[in-house]
Amino acid sequence: MTSFNRSTSRRLKKLTQIPSVWEGDRRPMSSSHGQHSDSEANSECILWVDGSQGIVRGMDVVASETGPEAIVRTLMRAMEHPHSPAKPARPQRIVVKDREIQFYLRGVLQDLDIAIEYTPELPLIDELFRGFAEIIDSQIPDLPPQYAQALRDKAYAIWQAAPWEFLEEHQILSIEINKWDVGTLYASIMGMLGMEHGILFYRSEDSLKQFRAAVLRDDEPQGRLEEAFLKQDCLFLTFERADDTDEDEAVSDLADLPLSEIEPTFGNIHPLEGLRSVLYDEEALVVFVALESLNRFIRDRRSQLDEGTFPSLSRRYRISVPASNEATKSVSVTVSTMPELAAELEEMAGFGTQESEFGEQSPKFRSLRDDLIPEDSFLSLGVVSWEMLEFLREGVTYHQVSEIQQAGDGLPVILIQTSRPKAKTVIESIEAAGGLKAICFNPGADPFDGDRYDLGLLQTQNGELFLFGEFLDDDPIHVEARKKWNQRCKNTKGYCGLIIAKGLTGSARGNPQPRDMMALLEARSLSPKDLGIGTLQLMPQLQLE
Repeated sequence: MTSFNRSTSRRLKKLTQIPSVWEGDRRPMSSSHGQHSDSEANSECILWVDGSQGIVRGMDVVASETGPEAIVRTLMRAMEHPHSPAKPARPQRIVVKDREIQFYLRGVLQDLDIAIEYTPELPLIDELFRGFAEIIDSQIPDLPPQYAQALRDKAYAIWQAAPWEFLEEHQILSIEINKWDVGTLYASIMGMLGMEHGILFYRSEDSLKQFRAAVLRDDEPQGRLEEAFLKQDCLFLTFERADDTDEDEAVSDLADLPLSEIEPTFGNIHPLEGLRSVLYDEEALVVFVALESLNRFIRDRRSQLDEGTFPSLSRRYRISVPASNEATKSVSVTVSTMPELAAELEEMAGFGTQESEFGEQSPKFRSLRDDLIPEDSFLSLGVVSWEMLEFLREGVTYHQVSEIQQAGDGLPVILIQTSRPKAKTVIESIEAAGGLKAICFNPGADPFDGDRYDLGLLQTQNGELFLFGEFLDDDPIHVEARKKWNQRCKNTKGYCGLIIAKGLTGSARGNPQPRDMMALLEARSLSPKDLGIGTLQLMPQLQLE
């Protein structure tokens, strides 16, 4: 048995011994009605109270598997650092109602001149635990019991349907319910970036637009963003990892986890209420109907939604309401896509062509095909390490392999980041052209103003040339990037790569993570001499009446 150090015993014996009887016990934290969290169900409360003065001197909550040392640790604090208004002291007598605790304390406290006695009743502690149980029983459950299981079933159906695989956050679906004081909900799907998965059901378009505008303001301080978050007016469903205690594992993509490890959470955000992870009866019914109608719409229209566009679609459903005291047995609901709102939100985000490691870009050279890479793409030129290259070869959906000679710091790559649907279209177009043959930089000139350009070109196996970027020759950023590109291609004996990534509209915008990378196409790097097309001239575009 573990005992106190001699110095600790001497220190405790210096405490004033008062003529008091202290009660001590350790009991599970649970509710008679079972309305408690998993963490509460696996916890125990340790209490030390002064029966003579009627005050709590020490209290701790510990895991149920914690050893008997915990009750001694709490007792030491009750003696040396008690809760106010108690003063440091040592009792003359301790009473417990557990024989094992009694024998354990007798062994540990034998040098402190404290009598340890058994009693079948602990009046003060019994009363305190009754009060705890009443508090727990009076807590409002996260979901109304009569709807809880039905809501979880619908949530898991959404998880398995995975609408974030083909819908981005700005591609809004309207759900017209017209019941329980709710007109139309505007559903925003979260999860395409592999981070937060869930659905926000906004009660108005204005709330949705205001929040997105606040998030997109780069100069917005953190405090203002938190305020904007709490000013949303929406119901929500989010998914988290069940029993998530490992921080490193918590950041992994939930989509990789089995259904048994996924936990749905429901709640409400309102400017005057803030955030609460509780749904009341009418809110639960609204979310149930919204989820069921959304599930049906995804099932019926999935092929059209997964085509890479966001077409105008609408469908009406009759949704049965879960058995309850409600007079309403079913609700007619209309689910529709909102392509015009999606376009407005995309424009709000200002997804114009961005500056990158290439430098500033100029107008298109119309003599080349420019219909492969979306105009709002983020472009960068860099390198991936050989270790990361092996990881990407295994992880991307589409991979075109080459016999690359590994030399230098890694494979030189062009990174093109766009939205997931557009990235799929780019990949499919390259695949239809037989794959990627080469990446080239070729000189270009504007005969009208004398500017000279470095044109980034992709050559497909069928011989077509696609423009992916136009960069001023005298841009110092691009000049430095091209020097690195040329040296790296020399190291790899002319091999390079193209990475196509999603995530332009989310938090990974401009900095895609490995999970955002959808395609890796390994190809050759061609010089202007190898390409043999000479200097390309900028052609003016005539506007005819």
